Amino acid sequence: MQIEWIIGLIGGGLIGLAGAIFLLVNGRVMGASGIIGGLVDGSGRDDRAERAALLAGLFIAPAIMAFAIGGAQTHLTGNFAVVIAAGLLVGVGTRLANGCTSGHGVCGISRLSLRGIVATVFYIGAGGLTVVVFRHLLGAI
Repeated sequence: MQIEWIIGLIGGGLIGLAGAIFLLVNGRVMGASGIIGGLVDGSGRDDRAERAALLAGLFIAPAIMAFAIGGAQTHLTGNFAVVIAAGLLVGVGTRLANGCTSGHGVCGISRLSLRGIVATVFYIGAGGLTVVVFRHLLGAI
């Protein structure tokens, strides 16, 4: 029996629940790029411990799941240069869009934010186009 979809469903529900709790407790949207950005540029000095705890949870929870049931098998690419370039481009994109998938996609769409909906449409479209070009046309990944 394949359970990947169940794990994805549970994970998505947990991200949505975390976003709702973060908004209720803090009065602001839970966006991972903004949380990281505040630690990096120093603008989040006042709530540094909270930001660090959230980021630790983003790394620790998947590590525990990978240990418990095995790691994810993406089969996308073994080319680490492509992985690094993709990570850097995602970072640049989140800065340009003033947010990321958790801020715009999860929290923005659930609040019916036009900015969040538009940003999500564009980054999902850009991701799809990137896969078509680099995997299917160029064979790079």
